[in-house]
Amino acid sequence: MIWLIGLAIIVAIVVVLGIIDLVQTRHAIRRNYPVVGRLRYALERIGPELRQYIVTDNDEERPFSRDQRRWVYASSKLENQYFGFGTDNKMDVPQYPIIRHSAFPYQPPATVVSVNGSYDAAAEGPAYRVPTIKVMGEWRNRRGAFRPASIVGISAMSFGSLSGPAIEALNRGSALAGCLHNTGEGGVSHHHRHGGDLILQLGTGYFGARTPDGRFDLDRAIALVERDPVRAIEIKLSQGAKPGLGGVLPGSKVTAEIAEARGVPIGQTVASPNRHVEFDSVSAMIDFVERVADGCGVPVGIKSAVGDRRFWIELADEMADTGRGPDFITIDGGEGGTGAAPLVFSDHVSLPFRSGFSEVYRVFAQRGMHDRVLWMGSGKLGFPGESLLAMTLGVDMISVGREAMLAVGCIQAQKCHTGHCPTGVATHRKWLVRGLDPTDKAGRVGNYVMNLRHELLQLAHACGKSHPSLVAGDSIDLLLEGETTVGLWEQYGYDPRWRTVSTDREAEVEALMV
Repeated sequence: MIWLIGLAIIVAIVVVLGIIDLVQTRHAIRRNYPVVGRLRYALERIGPELRQYIVTDNDEERPFSRDQRRWVYASSKLENQYFGFGTDNKMDVPQYPIIRHSAFPYQPPATVVSVNGSYDAAAEGPAYRVPTIKVMGEWRNRRGAFRPASIVGISAMSFGSLSGPAIEALNRGSALAGCLHNTGEGGVSHHHRHGGDLILQLGTGYFGARTPDGRFDLDRAIALVERDPVRAIEIKLSQGAKPGLGGVLPGSKVTAEIAEARGVPIGQTVASPNRHVEFDSVSAMIDFVERVADGCGVPVGIKSAVGDRRFWIELADEMADTGRGPDFITIDGGEGGTGAAPLVFSDHVSLPFRSGFSEVYRVFAQRGMHDRVLWMGSGKLGFPGESLLAMTLGVDMISVGREAMLAVGCIQAQKCHTGHCPTGVATHRKWLVRGLDPTDKAGRVGNYVMNLRHELLQLAHACGKSHPSLVAGDSIDLLLEGETTVGLWEQYGYDPRWRTVSTDREAEVEALMV
């Protein structure tokens, strides 16, 4: 009897749905195929998950393949990172990188060799510490100039775009790994105060350091630097996912926590302009950089995707002529994507990292300014091969964004913009966020950063160098059509003299590594 009642309820539901489908006029499929037509929308909704776990092979998925995600997950959990039975990559894709290892790899000092003669990673230190070869802020003699302790840092992701526990996990993880954590443009929240050193990002909304009418407030910025472990300030001009666009944070999302971090009223819609209101030219931007650096006493840099090349030419010329300007420059590739954006901006606006970074670096190198600033790179660089390639092009420090999100627990569901992130990383829905334990995930973030540094070290050693920044362009070739190859520096028009490291500098770097 009970099963008959259940069957009757199911039939009634199907009949009601069928009537609704026949009457409605918005969806032709549902009108023509009542009830059954609904399956099309259900399959469309779960399509990404079906492709991710069933349909695609190890290297087909975008933005990160299954192999890439597996490497991040294994690195973060301290699981086996090895892959068996050789590569399954398609090596005939354009500009596929090949690392030319040395016949005589670099042998680390005796202090990291065990009694049986094998390489002892533990003796090197569990964090695999690899500092940058440049001192940030040195060329302008900033009061707070320092050498970043890690060539890998956490890229800009705001509290607001990510959940509080996710931000806390990133900050705790950066403390464990001894790397810098960029706040993103949403200001400094209490989730950022768990031991990790910060780069404070100032976007066009100047969140955390703004006046009530949205202008920059230097006194508030100074107060932030004095209160929190802010080691540097980054002025964001644009980012790879949405260059040239501003943003709107609806009032419904401006909670008390977010309002406190951003310095805005609770529940009030806040707009970020598509450009800075404090400067409207290169010279005015440099004035702004110097004003912030003088007031706050820490190195100040800029972040931008690469579009108009005239901007970079004018910036390099102005810096060469005046001896003033940013202490570091972060180049974000068009592959970047921690922020949601219109599809056309994600797909077509701003150059991809390799071509964008090399274009800017050439401009500075031709004026002898490339060694004055510390270069950061971001945009799908959080894997050893791409990181080494970027550093061979001149990057001093790698910033990882979505790769760090994967370490926190992201499964690439690509629902960041919907508020329905199933792992609680990019949502503020309490029932989703509660599943993310920031203490546990912090360890995974730290492990991922340390393992990325470790594999970068291994690659550098295989190329005969003690530090990834010392690897030369003749150590990397790019496969073109067929089996034709071209050297990395030749492909991007580099003069080898730009990347030549003096004997004294190389000795200094080797001393740092010991």
